[in-house]
Amino acid sequence: FFFQAEDGIRDYKVTGVQTCALPIWGKIESTIANAGRCADLIAEHGSLGRYVWGFEPVRRRRPPSARDVARLATSPESVALSKDLKRRGWSFVGPTTMYAFMQSMGLVNDHHAGCDVWTSAETARSRVRIR
Repeated sequence: FFFQAEDGIRDYKVTGVQTCALPIWGKIESTIANAGRCADLIAEHGSLGRYVWGFEPVRRRRPPSARDVARLATSPESVALSKDLKRRGWSFVGPTTMYAFMQSMGLVNDHHAGCDVWTSAETARSRVRIR
């Protein structure tokens, strides 16, 4: 899948999809529709990063416990991001999916107290500057 938006022109191509189970087509169509909505979002906010980092949760002063990490699947911020995207017409963007996205983008640092990665992840998060 390729997404390109230049001068208000949107070009979408779905490649590499030959035959697949019918339920997957809903996700493919959603991806294409979300790409168009992404172009609108970029036009409004300047970048997808600027928009998404606007939902960054308050930084923790210390890592969560392993027990707390095991229970995390959503957050108030992932719920807010999900609701805002759905309001904008996006689909397949539920709170759990948005929380996983926020983890992968570094907006949340769920490494627990016994994990050596927590400090380096927090240091990397502190260096993010979205303009």
